[in-house]
Amino acid sequence: MPRLSDILGLNARSSDYLSLNRKVARKRADDKLMTKRMLKKAEMPHPKLLGVLGEANQARSFNWSKLKDGFAIKPVRGFGGQGILLIKKPMKEKDFFLSVDGKRVGVDDLILHSLDIIEGKFSHNNLRDQVMIEERIKIHPKFKNLAVGGAPDVRVIVFNKVPVMAMLRLPTEESNGKANLHQGAIGLGIDMATGITTHGVYRNGSVKYFPDTNIKINGILVPSWNKILRMAVETQIISKLNYLSVDMLIDQEVGPVVLELNDQPGLSIQLANMAGLRRRLERVEGLEVEEVEKGVKIGKALFASKFASRVKFTGEEKPVIGIFEKISVRNGKRKMVEVKAKVDTGARGTSIDRGMAMELGLLTPENVLWTKKVKNSLGFEERTLVALTIKLKGRIIKTRASLTERNHLRRQLLIGRRDLKDFVVDPGLIRIRK
Repeated sequence: MPRLSDILGLNARSSDYLSLNRKVARKRADDKLMTKRMLKKAEMPHPKLLGVLGEANQARSFNWSKLKDGFAIKPVRGFGGQGILLIKKPMKEKDFFLSVDGKRVGVDDLILHSLDIIEGKFSHNNLRDQVMIEERIKIHPKFKNLAVGGAPDVRVIVFNKVPVMAMLRLPTEESNGKANLHQGAIGLGIDMATGITTHGVYRNGSVKYFPDTNIKINGILVPSWNKILRMAVETQIISKLNYLSVDMLIDQEVGPVVLELNDQPGLSIQLANMAGLRRRLERVEGLEVEEVEKGVKIGKALFASKFASRVKFTGEEKPVIGIFEKISVRNGKRKMVEVKAKVDTGARGTSIDRGMAMELGLLTPENVLWTKKVKNSLGFEERTLVALTIKLKGRIIKTRASLTERNHLRRQLLIGRRDLKDFVVDPGLIRIRK
């Protein structure tokens, strides 16, 4: 347990740190649309904006059926996660959607919810608001068995260009897919040096296991940890907020994206980390931090857990794959199709059976990179190279593949070492036996 003198309370937070944030910067952080414009201008990854509704007639006339994937409906000036509606996907039934908590939601429901937002039901002081519709981030495979309904987010507290404390927030059934601790989500403290979870908080109480399971909350490595810390510091710089939290989601394809900023973040992050914020903030106050990387190094050095020195890394975390893997291939209709592949570090490039390539629609003129005759010991043979987009362990790989005759083999797609630089290949790991 941290010493009482290390804990940051509400009064000290307001007088010593929130007062450092200028009014214009606070206003921008409290307005999700202004935040998005700022992030877009700075080319900072963030969820794509799909629509803005400011009037009742706009909510009624909006073409909801054009939303083909998951999306989120949010109040622009909402707070505490209130008013957020998360939609998983459209249903086969026309004008109906499936929410992340498994409920059937019709277009009329979406319109009514939007009207509530516009009328100010979820905004500060019940003032009129706007509806923001944005894409729903695809959950990273690392968290699919840990989070219920929605995508987890990572909150990083940044002060004086130094990340001082972080927390992984995991949605639960109780929180209806939202990563908000006050609504029943789980908060896991994160070691700043390694990105590994340490302690947990649930319903304002310390926990060692996920509710109703024997799964420990510590020891989970957050993907892209170094990138998350860099983005948190970069976001603080462009926001011009001296003290804030940066909330990020980890998309399975593009990695970390900035969800929103909070100029007055809650203090339960201290419970999740079993550490006090006051002490950490005092240690970095007044430091000369000229560059983002310096701020990240300071945060990792000052606030590493005791076990951090025993953790060995070779850089960013790399997914472990076996010799045989199920992957997804983007076909000619731009849809991802699951296929079985062989991983071969002995082959330099990736190759695909000609028949499979034809079946997937990859032999169109615009997708064929080149075809030429090559001389070999048997004379001349024709070689064709096609563009190929595959998804392996949640990562998108855009590459080229040579056409071969592999229809006599069990795996008609072979992935060579040129496309395996971001993975660790374990020959003893066999996931597919059929």
